[in-house]
Amino acid sequence: MAKGLTSPEQPVQVISVGPLLEKASYLSEPEKTRLVESFRFSDAAHLGQSRQSGDPYISHPLAVAEICCGWQLDVDALMAALLHDTVEDCGIESNDIQEKFGSTVAMLVDGLTKLDQVSFKNREEAQAENFRKMLLSMADDVRVILIKLADRLHNMRTLEATSAAKQRRIAQETLDIYAPIAHRLGLNEVFREFEDLCFESLYPIRSRVLRKALNAAKGNRREMVGRLENLVREQLPKFGLQAEISGREKSLFSIYRKMQEKHLSFAEVLDLYGFRIHVNSIPECYLALGAMHALFKPAPGRFKDYIALPKSNGYQSLHTVVLSDIGTPLEFQIRTHDMHHVAEAGVAAHWLYKEQAEGVTPLQRKAHEWMQSLLSVQSRDPKEFLDHIKIDLFPDVIYVFTPKGEIRELPKGSTPVDFAYMVHSDVGNRCTGVLVNNDVKPLDTELRNGDMVRIITQPSATPHPGWLGFVKTARARAQIRHHLKTSTRERSIAFGRRLLDAALKDIGGQGLDDPRLNWSAFFHEIPANDQEELLESIGLGHMLANVAARRLFGLVEAEPTQEEGASSSPRRGKLLPGAAQALMVSMEHLTQPQSSGITVNGSEGTAVQYASCCFPIAGDNACGHMRGGAGLLVHRHSCGFARRQRPKDPLRWANIIWGDPLYRTFQTQLHIEAKDSPGVLAKVAAAISACEANINDLSIEPHGGGFAVLKLSLEVRSRLHLADVLRRVRQTAVVLKAWRVLRSDHKSPSSPQSSFD
Repeated sequence: MAKGLTSPEQPVQVISVGPLLEKASYLSEPEKTRLVESFRFSDAAHLGQSRQSGDPYISHPLAVAEICCGWQLDVDALMAALLHDTVEDCGIESNDIQEKFGSTVAMLVDGLTKLDQVSFKNREEAQAENFRKMLLSMADDVRVILIKLADRLHNMRTLEATSAAKQRRIAQETLDIYAPIAHRLGLNEVFREFEDLCFESLYPIRSRVLRKALNAAKGNRREMVGRLENLVREQLPKFGLQAEISGREKSLFSIYRKMQEKHLSFAEVLDLYGFRIHVNSIPECYLALGAMHALFKPAPGRFKDYIALPKSNGYQSLHTVVLSDIGTPLEFQIRTHDMHHVAEAGVAAHWLYKEQAEGVTPLQRKAHEWMQSLLSVQSRDPKEFLDHIKIDLFPDVIYVFTPKGEIRELPKGSTPVDFAYMVHSDVGNRCTGVLVNNDVKPLDTELRNGDMVRIITQPSATPHPGWLGFVKTARARAQIRHHLKTSTRERSIAFGRRLLDAALKDIGGQGLDDPRLNWSAFFHEIPANDQEELLESIGLGHMLANVAARRLFGLVEAEPTQEEGASSSPRRGKLLPGAAQALMVSMEHLTQPQSSGITVNGSEGTAVQYASCCFPIAGDNACGHMRGGAGLLVHRHSCGFARRQRPKDPLRWANIIWGDPLYRTFQTQLHIEAKDSPGVLAKVAAAISACEANINDLSIEPHGGGFAVLKLSLEVRSRLHLADVLRRVRQTAVVLKAWRVLRSDHKSPSSPQSSFD
């Protein structure tokens, strides 16, 4: 929160550490002594500072520490809570914290400290980077996020002292990020308070109106709720159960969200009130469920068993919705006392950072594993990282099974690709298909509760960019993007190496190993810092290989003057040995077409693409256009676009030499005129399949006179392969003629003979 100096006229408010010590009564006396020392240090550091409300600033870290006491955090965490703003706001060094209070406290404070000393482009980037640092610290020690949530909770409780614009900004950030994290970590009370406080700041008028209506409804329904509670208390002993029963109101924001999502008025929201039943054991939970279903009629499809299938944050409970005797829905949450403790305190119920971890159950460990998984979605772009985390925070989940019967939890709407990356990144990267409940399904199928998923993989498979359009989990999205970026870079570097090596040899050099090349001087003139960056730039078309080759030969050795010294940067002077002759040769290439060309073999990935205006395939007379940042685009020589554009920028065009062997197939278009008779499609498809060609797309246009035109998109290996396909198709009895379409407008040639140039 913003702060300033307290004015002389303002009475000084004395802040005592007494209430904190009372709440921290679970600490030992030596630990309390350390806590008092950290309070005095923080009080002195914040001396003279005040919050916008006018309160002494020390009141804020003290309140944060008191919230942490409610979770019974250890003394190191409480000390870090008291000290969390000293480094950021008071000029205290981290080394000072470590020397005085120990490395653990210093580490926690560092994880909470914002990056104010770093320059960012805008507020959004700064917020994303700060959040990334906090989350990555959290993955190492959960106390970081617990203190941060307490810090944000107190800020939200005192937000009214700030401007309306700042209230909205902080409330929206809290609703987007901190509330979902609290929910994911099982801090349900904090989660609900966050939502209601954000609702009040974002929609103050709606909040007031809705709260007034809720208070009125509670008054009207008080007698009914009391009667229902008495019925429950009388029913449970009949089943031999000793249980605690408590009422639970639906939070204000959850009522508002339900009204929005289901387009209801407040009067139509009937389930404003519910009950919690706490029993002693898991069998008693199910016995209590039977008692409630015997007393009230259960609502179909409204039962959830979070005991058998716990949530990722360790939450366990039975949820059931029943219809009361007057027809209104009523929710019961049934759990043991231990389950209730975990439900309210979440990961704070068991500390995974304690030396003695015997009390940590597998359910609490799942929450810690989720925090650790944040490390797998790191990105160079802070905003991209923040987007990943937002995707992975929404609470709705489904449970699916591996072929071995293991349960895996995924966000609602997840696909088999999300499941594959959850199993392992290699499984995701090699995924080619899926069996859902032993049925073959598309990879974008939305999984449902209880599905059994088996991933089909192939060693040569790679992620498809189209997967980014339907995956739901941050892990899958990050792994796909990482693989695509890495693969694209590797292929671009390899392609750039081939281009530059050929260009150097074209102008009389010995290729990339030529000792006359002055790499270091060249890197002073271009953005690239090393050979790999240069080769990637050439492979992507940012820099032309022939221009780079001439500049590598034409650079000079610097002759530093006395004033410049030996460390001066290179300047133009005399040519390097052998460079003059090479440069003369290169000048001839400016005016003469190159006799050689660029070799393409299909292994270049996205560095080489094939124009859809003329559908070039291996064996065609072809040329390539180096596009800045988009790599090489291959056209047929006879393509109208290529003929028009090549003279305008000849340095960016080169002839294509087809490599041997080839590592890909090529798309081409066929039109087939055939008799309009039963089975014609099957006969044509059989002829094409016999040639081992693949049909990607097909459409049929009936014509008069008893014939139709079949328009096909095929994958073929080369021009010779296509000739074989055409020969086989033309031999089919129902086919009148067949031809290759050479232009994107798919106009028919005057005769089949024009299908090749």
